[in-house]
Amino acid sequence: MKNFPRCIFLAGFMLLSACASQPIPGKDPEIQMPDQWATPTTNAIENPETWWKNFGDPRLDELIEQALRRNNDFATATIRVRRAQLQAAQVDTNLTPSVAVGANSARTRRFDPRADFDSSSVSGSLSFELDFWGKLASQRAAARLEAKASEADCRAFAISLLGTTTQLYWQLAYLNKLLALSAADIAYAEQTLALTRTRYTAGAISGLNMAQAELNLSTQEAARTQLVQQRVEARHALALLLNHPPAADVVEPAELDQARLPEIGAGLPADILASRPDLHSAEFRLRATLANIDYTRAYFYPSFSLTGSVGTTSTALFNFVQNPVATLGVGLTLPFIQWNTTRLAIRVSETQHEEAVINYRQRLYSALAEVEGSLSARTQLRAAAEKLKQSMAQAQRAEAIAQTRFKSGSTDVQLWLDAQARLRAVERSAILNRLNQLNNQATLYRALGLGAGSELVSCR
Repeated sequence: MKNFPRCIFLAGFMLLSACASQPIPGKDPEIQMPDQWATPTTNAIENPETWWKNFGDPRLDELIEQALRRNNDFATATIRVRRAQLQAAQVDTNLTPSVAVGANSARTRRFDPRADFDSSSVSGSLSFELDFWGKLASQRAAARLEAKASEADCRAFAISLLGTTTQLYWQLAYLNKLLALSAADIAYAEQTLALTRTRYTAGAISGLNMAQAELNLSTQEAARTQLVQQRVEARHALALLLNHPPAADVVEPAELDQARLPEIGAGLPADILASRPDLHSAEFRLRATLANIDYTRAYFYPSFSLTGSVGTTSTALFNFVQNPVATLGVGLTLPFIQWNTTRLAIRVSETQHEEAVINYRQRLYSALAEVEGSLSARTQLRAAAEKLKQSMAQAQRAEAIAQTRFKSGSTDVQLWLDAQARLRAVERSAILNRLNQLNNQATLYRALGLGAGSELVSCR
């Protein structure tokens, strides 16, 4: 009967815990999906997790593998994942007993040597907090969700790395093609200048024609130096991406691939965005804010901790079992005494949840916008490519006519130079269109969150 009031006291708190430890239900973010995203489709994307292989370029495949294996920023992202996982494991230990063991040995000397004696002690203690209200469980849930969010961040970075690698690779191909065209154009400008000089020497044209032909050559030679510098910078950027020194040789193509681009089925459903790691990250952090609210609310309730200790003291260590001392106690903290501080902390946690809801909704809408924008750009770039083919044929015909008329003496050299400039502009526009189509394809794959599930992407 002596312990009956204590039992009633503890039973009452355990009964309260049945209500207080229930998680606070979260409110799902209100999401409005466009109609075209609500219809399922059977159209599949070929090789979604290794989409770069769809371009059929072994050098690009090799470059992607190197980037995922060697990139420093990606390595840093994986370290962050491991740290978050270790921190989650550290929080898990709060739900297990903590044990401490100590030992001490001493020799006491007195003036009388016969009075000298040895003393030693061994002690151990155990502490365990009873999680009546689910506080520690909520703390553990939040830490685990943060670890999952960190892994999702790592995979999101991997997708970004895939896109950056392909774009730099194609940028080098684009610049190499422009430099090849530039060399051919300079040679053609030299031929034009030679022909102009011949006609000028013969007195068929004025010195103005000579000056215009010389200006045409020097302008193209100056433009080439800019292309050379751009290629140097692109090479350095790709080398650094692969964790190489800037001067290292990297794999680069001579020109852009002209093969037909992989198809993307129309009518993509919204659930395809479930592949996007950045949405996973936002979702995990949204759920973590709910766990933090539960933790903060549970902190309002008393905390119980069981502590136990056992120790021995003796004049010699071999007397260990002859003098044991053990204690067991219950510790109780009453945080609800600081009611106003706790109430404000709960409100802070709630505002963090509200912010996470807005962030998740914004992330989702941004993902939809990226996919819609990429699909629209894909259509427009294809239409522009067809028009550029027509423009190319027309510019080539106009340049040939202008050349013939100059050689026959019907016109001066400027009309021919203008026709050459228009042809060069159309050629470069066509090459740029091809680069944009390739980049758009990679951007669309990234917007859909593809590539994060590849076996090459290791975030653990």
